[in-house]
Amino acid sequence: MRRTLALAAAAAAATTTARRVARFRPDDRPVPPVDLTGLDADAAAGRLAELIRIPTVSSRDRADVDEAAFERFRARLAELYPRTHDALEREQLGDGALLYRWPGTEEPDPLVLMAHYDVVPVAGQEWSRDPFSGVVEDGCVHGRGAIDDKGSMVAILEAVEALVADGFTPRRDVYLSFGNDEEIAGVGARLAVEAFTARGIRPWAVVDEGGAVVSGVFPGVPGQTAVIGLAEKGLLDVELVTTDAGGHASAPVRGGAPARLARAILRIEDDPFPARLHDVVLGMIDALGRHAPIDYRALFAHAGYLRPALAQVLSKASREANALVRTTVAITQLEGSRARNVLATRARAHANIRIALGETVESTVDRLRRVIDDPSVDLRVVSGNDPSPVSRADNEAFALISAAVRSVYPEAAVAPYVMVQASDARHFSQISDSVYRFMPFDLSTDELATLHAADERISVAALHRGAGFFRHLIRSL
Repeated sequence: MRRTLALAAAAAAATTTARRVARFRPDDRPVPPVDLTGLDADAAAGRLAELIRIPTVSSRDRADVDEAAFERFRARLAELYPRTHDALEREQLGDGALLYRWPGTEEPDPLVLMAHYDVVPVAGQEWSRDPFSGVVEDGCVHGRGAIDDKGSMVAILEAVEALVADGFTPRRDVYLSFGNDEEIAGVGARLAVEAFTARGIRPWAVVDEGGAVVSGVFPGVPGQTAVIGLAEKGLLDVELVTTDAGGHASAPVRGGAPARLARAILRIEDDPFPARLHDVVLGMIDALGRHAPIDYRALFAHAGYLRPALAQVLSKASREANALVRTTVAITQLEGSRARNVLATRARAHANIRIALGETVESTVDRLRRVIDDPSVDLRVVSGNDPSPVSRADNEAFALISAAVRSVYPEAAVAPYVMVQASDARHFSQISDSVYRFMPFDLSTDELATLHAADERISVAALHRGAGFFRHLIRSL
């Protein structure tokens, strides 16, 4: 009976998702171009550069975290944006998450704008510049966090600062939720959600990092594409562990711990999770297909009938497209003997898994055990969360966000998509059905490749347009 009820609930959820995505129709009505008057591009770039110079690097080991840098960052933020800090209520949650409230004139159900100010380490990467120099040259702001995610924070604050200076008050409450530990899947955003829950607040809409404005990444679709994440994949960390008696390396045994671990890894590699076309990805194909040449358009128009074939095509198109249609497994760490002449008594591999919509932590672990098919390999779940719920694309919130995108990028095709990374936004899905993952920046393929890698940078022009997007959105509430 319990299994029957679970299947019925899953079917109902899938039907609701399908209806939401099916009701998504790209709005091609003209939108007035964004007004960038009063937004100083060079000044914004300079402020972002200053914040990049403060190395707010996250680590799961608290001993490796420079707490003084995080304190300097918070203090400098108040100095760089004095009007915002005068007009908005500010509180600190936990070790450093920041929550601001800008009271509106009418509607209490707020818009929440999110970003995080912690960054990933730079060790082992070959940068052409000091990663924390915050150099502004060649039309770009260079350094760790330029895109991920200090750029979004600065774009939000530039918009708010300008609006406050103009004497503007939003119709809805506007909250700014800035996390300090997103890169280590920390608690900052969870504390914000707990605060909202305790106060009985359900956000009207939430916007966090995620999709962006890109070009040339979707087959057959020329020009710019603005992809807005309606959901994100689940995140699961699993350890594969085998043990053995060990001994001297001069007398090895067949099928020792490292060999069994290697066999398990190869079985996972040789039997990937099946490729499936989720309704959100189908909605993306449908929306973008409308902007494709006529031969592609005919194909995309029948995408619903071609799900298995299209899933296979996407799985082979690129790493990124493959990640959209299946659960992926990446072996990121390996460990064996600590001495060169000693047999391993324990061999360990860490698997970082991104769970596709429609799957769960439980179903993923069950399948891994079946594929490995070796009881001597122990699977240990380190941490995990299921994929997020799918947000609405048929409501006023999505329409206003889409209109704000088109005001800044009038030629861009707007489409829903699934975010393959994890973000703080997933926590807000507990209290809102309108959580969107979108960075309002037009990013080149080369710039996207610098996320969590060397030579991260954002163009001054893209940062300027991002501030215009947020100001337009807040004015539209």
